[in-house]
Amino acid sequence: MNSDVEIAGDPLAVPHLLPPVPAHPSTVAGFAGLARTIAADRTGWAPLVRYDATTRWYHRLRTGPGYEVWLLSWVPGQGSGPHDHGPSSGVLTVLDGELTERTARGDRTLGAGAQRVFAPGYAHEVVNDALEPAVSLHVYFPGLTEMPMHAPHTPHALACAAPAARRDAAVG
Repeated sequence: MNSDVEIAGDPLAVPHLLPPVPAHPSTVAGFAGLARTIAADRTGWAPLVRYDATTRWYHRLRTGPGYEVWLLSWVPGQGSGPHDHGPSSGVLTVLDGELTERTARGDRTLGAGAQRVFAPGYAHEVVNDALEPAVSLHVYFPGLTEMPMHAPHTPHALACAAPAARRDAAVG
């Protein structure tokens, strides 16, 4: 038996034999991968970061067909307030520092590299409870068109708000 394999020609020279490379993500996994790729390119986002003691700083980093990417900074004590993202799904990636995500299920500490993927109507609050600034990357698909705010954080308030937000998003 001969274990040598011969390939005639260059398969890369015949593009119709290769699957097309998507220009933009089209799945949740693709958007999570996009966020990881952007996060890994520190030289692309780090020079853009600014810190503002009076309000959360944000910068739209990129847009594509049906999605947008935002860069946010958080000084200690800053938070988003309880909210959902309307009809948008999203991927939150912590780039630097540490953030706390508060939901009806409790609090979760997210360190650098942590990712959270969420569906439309998902209610949460993101806060920098640490003593150092933090930076995060947010991918929304479709692009963020609304961010309904909810009552002040209590586990009960967030638990009740999420189903209503999903219902309202389905109607609208």
